Amino acid sequence: MSQRPLSLRLALCCALLVSATAASAQSPAAQSPPPVSTGDRVRPMLPAQLQDFGAYVDSARKTFDVPGIAVAIVKDGKVVMEQGFGLRQIGKPDQVDARTLFAIASNTKAFTAAALQQLADAGKLKMDDRVIDHLPWFRMSDAYVTHEMRIRDLLAHRSGLSLGAGDLLYWPPTSYSTKEVVQRLANVPIKNGFRSGYAYDNILFAVATLVIEQASGQSYADYVREHLFQPVGMDESLVDMTYLKPGMDVAMGHAKADFKDLQPVPPMAWLNDPGAGGIYSSVHDLAKWMNVQLAGGVLPGTGNDGEPQRLFSDKAHQEMWSMLTPIRVGKPSVPALAALTPNFSGYGESWFLSDYRGQKLVWHTGGWPGMVSRVTLVPGQNLGVVVLTNAESGAAFNAVTYRVLDAYLNPDQKTDWVAVYDSAVKKSEAKADDSLAKHEASRDKHSKPSLALARYAGTYRDPWYGDVVVSHENGKLRLRFSKTAQLVGTMTPWQHDTFTVRWDDRTLNADAFVNFDLDVDGHVTEMRMQPISPLTDFSFDFQDLRMVPVDGKSDAD
Repeated sequence: MSQRPLSLRLALCCALLVSATAASAQSPAAQSPPPVSTGDRVRPMLPAQLQDFGAYVDSARKTFDVPGIAVAIVKDGKVVMEQGFGLRQIGKPDQVDARTLFAIASNTKAFTAAALQQLADAGKLKMDDRVIDHLPWFRMSDAYVTHEMRIRDLLAHRSGLSLGAGDLLYWPPTSYSTKEVVQRLANVPIKNGFRSGYAYDNILFAVATLVIEQASGQSYADYVREHLFQPVGMDESLVDMTYLKPGMDVAMGHAKADFKDLQPVPPMAWLNDPGAGGIYSSVHDLAKWMNVQLAGGVLPGTGNDGEPQRLFSDKAHQEMWSMLTPIRVGKPSVPALAALTPNFSGYGESWFLSDYRGQKLVWHTGGWPGMVSRVTLVPGQNLGVVVLTNAESGAAFNAVTYRVLDAYLNPDQKTDWVAVYDSAVKKSEAKADDSLAKHEASRDKHSKPSLALARYAGTYRDPWYGDVVVSHENGKLRLRFSKTAQLVGTMTPWQHDTFTVRWDDRTLNADAFVNFDLDVDGHVTEMRMQPISPLTDFSFDFQDLRMVPVDGKSDAD
């Protein structure tokens, strides 16, 4: 499939990120959950196809090297199951359970859409208001787009920005405030036509964050807690990791350093774009969220007047689930994925919309350093499944999700989606190896830089990101992004005036080529970058930077 359930951290539909390698041997085999009593309600029996579900999830964990997975399934307003499998962190005994908190990353976006629709229900804004009606200082790099950008457009990935444009303003974590991130959007280039096509972005959800705060008079975190978490009963969920305390039931993320060795990744706070991906939650809480979504915004129980209570109106529900931006449907990466190829694909207000086996799917994925996830709703079956993981494998959450969907939509056929996605991952890794081999084959290994290394040193400025510093230290060049503490690395000559930068943090998996342009007198006029590996997350949008020496000169000129 060509469409990508895009998130901050390569939660690809075909899971083209991590290798299928070692098992998490420390974890005992998971058991399938029996039906259990929850107060006066009994959970329905699992379908026959899920009687070996525990073993199946363990096979996904082992194949895709995922320490821990949590899953919840809801059907007809009831929780069929909610369970954890595996470990919160490799090398430690704590087990994942239904209440383990994970970063849900871009699955936060649906909460942002719900918040805006609530404010529309309350008459505090209209979804078709111009953004400048609420944030008069808001600017895009095109005057027409600035004037015509509506609140609804912030949620639909149709702004004309390219894939992941501006993500370096907040990822890896930067010291910019949310308002500074949005102000710098004025210089992020628009490369496509406004509302002409789909390109996933995160930065416009920072704008949506500020609109929510302006219209409500509350911080984004306070609004979400009071108006979404509390009514739904999501008592365990948090808006960002600054609320995490020692001893809490929290999963540790894991990433593969140099795409090979699985390592823990400490929790992080995404404080300057929380509306795009700031929430931590559990499958226990997200089961409640899925049931409210499937009920069209109706909350459990009734009000004092005996009438149903709503989180948002039916009109809002319909708008969030209506397609705004079509997405091209392409060929599957391996033939066995053909069964998943949808007849239609698009994006609504913070939800992907497609179909599977004759049923409409409403879904989203999330990706975070060391964690990826998927929430999938099947309205026609009143069915929902959420899969949270603590490693960067979209293959794992997809293989688990489609096993659950098949149990309800295709019970007579049992597909081993773990094996299917394993083949897709291996194919993508082979292509990545081919890409590096092509770079190596084109390299002039006998060439040398045109200038002495010290002459490349200096402060370079990009119009939207800001300053990037190249320093000459102990005979080597070091590269530092001024607002991003994690983006520090050593530069090594590659060929001519092109270098590679190897980041000190090896879990970033974002090493890049750095190329210097020189004028006829041998002065650096511009520095450009691009990721080396095609497996690097799209949020490292180095290719969009246009860095020129401050005052037109590098340090040694």
